[in-house]
Amino acid sequence: MQGSFFFKKKLLGDIAFPIHQLENCYIPSRTEEHLIPTQIEIPKWTAKEFERLVLDNNPKVAVFDCDGTLWGGDSGVGFLLWSIEQGLVSRSTADWIDTRFRAYRAGHVSEDAICGETVQIYAGLREQELRTAAAEFMRGFLPGCVFAEMAALVESLHQRGVELWAVSSTNRWVVAEGVRQFGIPEVRVLAVELCVVNGLITSEIVDVPTGPGKAASLRRVGLETPDAVFGNSIHDLAMMDMARNAYPVNPSPALLDAATSRGWGYFRPQAAEGNEATVGGE
Repeated sequence: MQGSFFFKKKLLGDIAFPIHQLENCYIPSRTEEHLIPTQIEIPKWTAKEFERLVLDNNPKVAVFDCDGTLWGGDSGVGFLLWSIEQGLVSRSTADWIDTRFRAYRAGHVSEDAICGETVQIYAGLREQELRTAAAEFMRGFLPGCVFAEMAALVESLHQRGVELWAVSSTNRWVVAEGVRQFGIPEVRVLAVELCVVNGLITSEIVDVPTGPGKAASLRRVGLETPDAVFGNSIHDLAMMDMARNAYPVNPSPALLDAATSRGWGYFRPQAAEGNEATVGGE
């Protein structure tokens, strides 16, 4: 779409996406919730306090959620809409996933199910075609979306030789392209993945890391107790609970509430100030 995307208010439960120029990051409109007094009282770290706290704990392994944590916006939903606009899936498939997404927003479809189904719509396509599409989409999506403070922290962790992982409920092709900018290799990306046979994407699910599934995915690769885990939503809580040190970043109200009960502090990137909102499925 030549540097900009326009998603009409007609798909995925009437989620409206504005025109997106390369220098601006869109953030899907969601219903905001007011914070309760106990949430307001928990420690809110400045950027310097946050980075010092992380580095002083001397992590050897650090795990990051992506959407809402490393960057603003929802790359998974964004790619889904963009790929429909690009004609990567049929109109009948687009209508089906629209119906399923509306049911999800109404609470009739689970988080695990919708995360898998929004990737299964690409079954039958060549994996290289999806990789190419993901790269094109992320070239338009990421500029202006990355939280500068998180990019600086990741760079500091790289300099210290920390092993970095990305765990996301977005599809693996998009996540791999996104975290490439952060120096996280694809072999350390745990995301929604389908089985690929002879270069063709099948509908067989390999992994859907969301909620408790994120913790399960980490355990499968031998990470029982990561030194540092960063997340922004209640869907990250299970993997944050398994960490030696958990760091809520740009937390949703539900995660902020959980952080309060656990005595955690939190960090809000400057670009996310004023955008405290609920996350789908919370």
